Amino acid sequence: MKRRTAREKALQALFQIDVSDVTPSSAMEHVLEGEANDDYLTKLVLGVVKEKSEIDQLIKKNLEKWSLERLATVDRNLLRLAIYELKFLNDEVPENVVLDEAIEIAKIYGDDQSSKFINGLLSKVKQQLS
Repeated sequence: MKRRTAREKALQALFQIDVSDVTPSSAMEHVLEGEANDDYLTKLVLGVVKEKSEIDQLIKKNLEKWSLERLATVDRNLLRLAIYELKFLNDEVPENVVLDEAIEIAKIYGDDQSSKFINGLLSKVKQQLS
């Protein structure tokens, strides 16, 4: 599975976990629709779930006039996914790749403003982590 596909499937699984409170394994099983599991997908989903409180603190710290709960569910989970990659997989994935992928995925799954919002917030987080 390509990393882009793994990221998209991870976003879908994280969305399910966030909305339906299902287990990470059943969310991943559902989004895979019978396909073989992917190591990167598993690493992303389980990593975000494990580090969620630390990731959410980074998001909250960089939000202006918004609360984490008010963010669109897609945007919130895409931010979690990208920040996980920036903070915990920085030796595996270049920062610019993480930002580019998150912006492109936001264009597909988010609304008209999502890609700009995701870009702005992730740029701030990237500077803080560097």
